[in-house]
Amino acid sequence: MSDKELYESAYKNQWCPGCGNFGILEAMKDAFGKLNIAPEKLLIVSGIGQAAKTPHFMKCNFLHGIHGRALSLALGAKIANQDLNIVVNSGDGDCYGEGGNHFIHAVRRNADMTLLVHDNRIYGLTKGQASPTSARGMTTPMQPDGVIAEPLNGPALALTMGAGFVARGFSGNVQHLSSLIQAAVQYKGFSVIDIFQPCVTFNRVNTAQWYKERIYELDNTDSRDDFHQAMKLAFETGDRIPVGILYAKKKQEFISQIKTLEKGPLIDRPYDPDRLGKTAQEYILS
Repeated sequence: MSDKELYESAYKNQWCPGCGNFGILEAMKDAFGKLNIAPEKLLIVSGIGQAAKTPHFMKCNFLHGIHGRALSLALGAKIANQDLNIVVNSGDGDCYGEGGNHFIHAVRRNADMTLLVHDNRIYGLTKGQASPTSARGMTTPMQPDGVIAEPLNGPALALTMGAGFVARGFSGNVQHLSSLIQAAVQYKGFSVIDIFQPCVTFNRVNTAQWYKERIYELDNTDSRDDFHQAMKLAFETGDRIPVGILYAKKKQEFISQIKTLEKGPLIDRPYDPDRLGKTAQEYILS
């Protein structure tokens, strides 16, 4: 059995043939296998959407939230058990739209977990309306005259909020994406990878071929701690689009600063229902 086969799920996949989510799923399995993460030590948290179905097709712990709330659930899980490897899967609409407020505060807190944004520039599950990352002028069934708002730039927003690890990937290059996921998981703090992926059903503009004609890989043997250079790369989204690590710089991690967690994970503490009941009663009566 190969390492990535440890994560094989028995559930049948329902994504459209050619969906970029397949490449992201394979890259995740490959990355976790190469990092030797045991399935029971991995928690994948997701919200709503096609991207959020990713943990269904992996053998590991997983937790579904509602639209835009995956990051807040993931933070709670990390506080309860900092020994878990936590990876959040979210679509561009789920993360940058409904979850935009949670995204900026997750970056600000810098807890040790990884966010993979499946960025297909469209709402796929709800039949093709524009998402926060849809290009200005894109026509959809809901925007027949074209999108009139400027697209949200996830990596640039993460950098602005002080993220310590920001990368862009492409679902069409599984091995390169796997290497980015490995680097993100190993980073001690909040890591973000915005992953370009085609939606073969509802986005006929940003196709796999469209990306292949524009994407180029960064040389990630170079130092990536120049903030201004990272911002320049984040806004390079036209005829040439860089994929790779845009920025990586050490920062103080959130959980390590919580004094009560110095004794170890909360989940390992003894549970005393009588003490809890007494505390609750005192709170009610106060």
